[in-house]
Amino acid sequence: MQVQFRTLLKGELSTINYTKVDNNFSNHHAGFVNLIGNPNVGKSTLMNQLVGEQLSITTAKAQTTRHRIKGIVDGENFQIIYSDLPGILTPAYKMQEMMMRFVTGSLKDADVILYLVECGETKYNEEIIAKLQQIETPIILVLNKIDKVSADVVETTARLWQSLLPQAEMVKISALAGAHIDVLLQKIIEKLPLCPPYFPKDQLTDRPTRFFVSEIIREKILLQYKKEVPYSVEVVVEEFKESDDLIRIRATLYVERDTQKAIIIGKGGQAIKQLGINARTALEEFLQKHVFLDLSVKVLKDWRNNDLIMKKFGYDLK
Repeated sequence: MQVQFRTLLKGELSTINYTKVDNNFSNHHAGFVNLIGNPNVGKSTLMNQLVGEQLSITTAKAQTTRHRIKGIVDGENFQIIYSDLPGILTPAYKMQEMMMRFVTGSLKDADVILYLVECGETKYNEEIIAKLQQIETPIILVLNKIDKVSADVVETTARLWQSLLPQAEMVKISALAGAHIDVLLQKIIEKLPLCPPYFPKDQLTDRPTRFFVSEIIREKILLQYKKEVPYSVEVVVEEFKESDDLIRIRATLYVERDTQKAIIIGKGGQAIKQLGINARTALEEFLQKHVFLDLSVKVLKDWRNNDLIMKKFGYDLK
């Protein structure tokens, strides 16, 4: 049979060939595929390409991804549960420690690991590489942004990372352009164990709509504001009311300091007004319905170092 999936860039359908499954799932492949790598190498862009929907927010700023976000892709005889994870970093506060626990935990529960590397990249975390060298889980080294550098840079990068992870299979792609995503998908399916599906076949993600609303608002904050301010903001959707022709959303933006609150609001409220316009436009596209968006800002001092507050915000601290 042919399995179709939609690339985000142009909405074009691509195909791969795969064997038809029987009704009792005896030939069905399913498993968890975890995306790891340094910050800002294109993990979220790749995740969105593989899933065919924009589940993970993407900006040019590092540390855009805070949570572990799952996206589910189904074919007639396979189910892939992708996890987009925060970038590998050296933690500076408790929230970043939690983000790194997502990464290290993902090495244990994956059926396949995608280690994403940007062409020209030489920096790596020795502890993570050492763990990967010891595990038996299949690893696919994904060389991204091959369209941005010369062939010599691509090959030099490939040699370095293959020497670090010699057991890994390598695929060279451009996540943004959608180049060779079909090749990568085929490799992933081949490495998945025989297993019935974990989720209903029509389910796209394990996250509720409110989560994606908060992430879309946070994406617009990352794009609009500079320096440390976007990283100090948490978005909480307090109200989500849907009628036939309108969705009313009330969200609170929590910051750590009064000065950050002033920056978010801006002179005469102009900054938060523009933020509301940008977020509402994106939300209407995502939800396919008119949106009334009400944003407010509150101060919660040093929330990124407070376990109780982070737990309240929905961060898994285990």
